[in-house]
Amino acid sequence: MKAQVVRIGNSKGIRIPKSVIEQCQLHGTIDLIVQQGQLLVRSATKARAGWDQAFEQMHRHGDDQLIDRETAATSEWDRKNWTW
Repeated sequence: MKAQVVRIGNSKGIRIPKSVIEQCQLHGTIDLIVQQGQLLVRSATKARAGWDQAFEQMHRHGDDQLIDRETAATSEWDRKNWTW
């Protein structure tokens, strides 16, 4: 499929046929990514999408431990003055 670059106000853009938008399930905010001179258009990913599954997998593999235990030690101020 070919499309023309058209003027839209002070910018330029392309018109994406409705059938393509429906096939790709594009809606709302989208991500535009340039890879090796090509433009990739996709539905925007939600911030932190997939983090829950990644943390669960880390826990199963024991990769969820503190790596800087020296700074994790509480100070006197933490013990006496800090409250949650």
